[in-house]
Amino acid sequence: MPVPSQPRRPRRPKIVISSKRLTELESLSEKFVRRDPELAEQLIEELGRARIVTPSRLRPDVVDLGRQFTYRDESAGKDHSVTLVLPQDADISNGRISVMTPIGIALIGLAEGAMFHWETRNGHRRELKILKVCQ
Repeated sequence: MPVPSQPRRPRRPKIVISSKRLTELESLSEKFVRRDPELAEQLIEELGRARIVTPSRLRPDVVDLGRQFTYRDESAGKDHSVTLVLPQDADISNGRISVMTPIGIALIGLAEGAMFHWETRNGHRRELKILKVCQ
């Protein structure tokens, strides 16, 4: 008798982070443990699955703090150009997204062409694709 299969979760794309950034993000997650433990845990989980490289080996087509990039919301058919920043520099009206948000955590370390599924705070599932990363 066949065993009913579980619905498969979409495979998460590979991420790459520089060793310098790893230290900075680990410290940031420690600061967030009391304020938002779920978000801090989410960041630690992403860092744990990242491939770590020296800063000089981080490719220019990878999303990193301070880099502007464009992604497409495939579900809505819209492109968004934003810059990933530290929480104190975030300003959504000027396209600066904090790395300490669910979408910021999902975007860090992705390369051009990467696609991933993301669930909004109100439960809508989105498919996002990194189109272009600028230094």
